[in-house]
Amino acid sequence: MRVVALAAHEAGGPLRPLVREVGPPGPDEVDVRVTHCGICHTDVGVIDDEWGVGRFPVVAGHEAVGVVVAVGANARLEVGARVGVGAIAGSCGHCARCLGGRQNLCAARDDVVLRGDGGAFADHLRASDWRHVHPLPDALPSAEAAPLLCAGTTVFGPLLANGVRPTDRVAVVGVGGLGHLALQFLARWGCAVTAVSTTRAKEAEARAFGATDFRTPEELVEGSFDFVLSTVPADLPWDDYLAALRPGGTLCVVGVPASAIAVSPMSLLPHAKRLVGGVPASPEENRLMLDFAARHGIRAAVEVFPVGEVERALELVRGGGARYRAVLEF
Repeated sequence: MRVVALAAHEAGGPLRPLVREVGPPGPDEVDVRVTHCGICHTDVGVIDDEWGVGRFPVVAGHEAVGVVVAVGANARLEVGARVGVGAIAGSCGHCARCLGGRQNLCAARDDVVLRGDGGAFADHLRASDWRHVHPLPDALPSAEAAPLLCAGTTVFGPLLANGVRPTDRVAVVGVGGLGHLALQFLARWGCAVTAVSTTRAKEAEARAFGATDFRTPEELVEGSFDFVLSTVPADLPWDDYLAALRPGGTLCVVGVPASAIAVSPMSLLPHAKRLVGGVPASPEENRLMLDFAARHGIRAAVEVFPVGEVERALELVRGGGARYRAVLEF
């Protein structure tokens, strides 16, 4: 199969076509013709080599929606099915994590954005394991579904992993690509959810997404929340957010801070608070997330760009100007 992708050949460089040939899919592999792909801050970070992990030429993209065009002998998917492939496209299948249903924690997981030339800014994408390829409910339009494959699963997975309950009081830090989805999930979950942002102008939109309250960081009150979800790619006054938790509460970080996270031991220990990280969900949880989104009308707010305008879309994401996710249409 001939794959035409858009690749950065050096850090921060423009995307140029990259053509490669791939053989037939292996037993568990699935080939998807990409119709839409979201642009995540992580894509920009890899293109710009922010973290020193870029493998150039690099093809970014890991929020793909498309149509199955070929499957391996073991794959339980139909050619022609509309599917999504997200941040994780495969796992080893035999480690303790995989056998326990936590394939997203597999040490050998297939992180699409870190592959090098095998990302989803391409006309075709190969998933290494069909179990990580998710049929999409008819109620989810393709462009609006694409960001759910990373942004959606990144904020949904921690709700399950940390036992967030409908009776909990929750704060979402940041009303952006991740945060606007977290507000929707938590509101439909039944939580009292507070949006926290330095931008007061976002209050009306945050409430429209489901927030029952809006605060700036300076307005936080100690002991207010059972769960705080930080979705911003920035350094925060972590001790202040731990202080905003009730005893036994959890601060979960899913946005990637610029620097090391430092907290005072006294912010954690006296009241048994927790500081945890979050990652995209397991395959089973991804399908639960998609079904939950379809049933409750949860949608990413998107700006759609034809693939020929990829540089304009990337610049919008780089500058933090997307409202709230940019999506490429192939």
